[in-house]
Amino acid sequence: MSEAKLLAVVVMAGGKGVRMKSELPKALAMFKGRPMLSSVLDTARALTPDKIVVIVGHKREVVIEAVKATDVVFAAQEPQLGTAHAVAQAREALAGFKGSVAVLSADVPAITVDTLRKLINLRETENAAISVLTCVLDNPASYGRIIREGSRVVANVEAKDATPEQLKINEINSGVYVFDAGFLFESITKVGNENAQKEYYLTDLIAMAVNAGLKVSALIAENPAETLGVNTLEDLQKLESAAGR
Repeated sequence: MSEAKLLAVVVMAGGKGVRMKSELPKALAMFKGRPMLSSVLDTARALTPDKIVVIVGHKREVVIEAVKATDVVFAAQEPQLGTAHAVAQAREALAGFKGSVAVLSADVPAITVDTLRKLINLRETENAAISVLTCVLDNPASYGRIIREGSRVVANVEAKDATPEQLKINEINSGVYVFDAGFLFESITKVGNENAQKEYYLTDLIAMAVNAGLKVSALIAENPAETLGVNTLEDLQKLESAAGR
């Protein structure tokens, strides 16, 4: 395997899942009869990565015991301060790693191997700092919009900051990424928390790459259900129905 084809996968699985109304950590909510995290890990394994790192937080011992995965490295995120803060916890496990880093979430369990392979290939063939998986929604509502020039992403604009023209865009950021490892771990420590939640967000890396003159590419998911996140039991039921079609 050439260096350019090296792959690591980081799975964010530290959420509490308060709106799930369950004692279980969010990552262990059942999707098609098994924990969401287990589904995502199976998808990650199918990519044959060099390393898988799972970021755990809330009730991390319960999560680690439940998935019984001996082929992954677990890294703790305490406290939970946003998505960039979560991924930053993988730095030690991936020290010196060169290649692509796919970032997945345990609460986006319907993502497919085929889509991820396309996203990885897009980053590598276009030599992009980031490739982001997007989807097109009839009603994007409060989701952040992806601003493009051709295949190149030039901005990720939050709905509250968008112009009326930008609000007409129906392509949104799914939160699934593939990063160049060097860019990711050099830049992630520079992400700030100047926002209402005082958290550190991966979306900020898009602006950082664009401002540095680096390429950010986007791939539109053919099936939007793949990108759906689970925050409530209703979300989970809808996703199981959509993924079953």
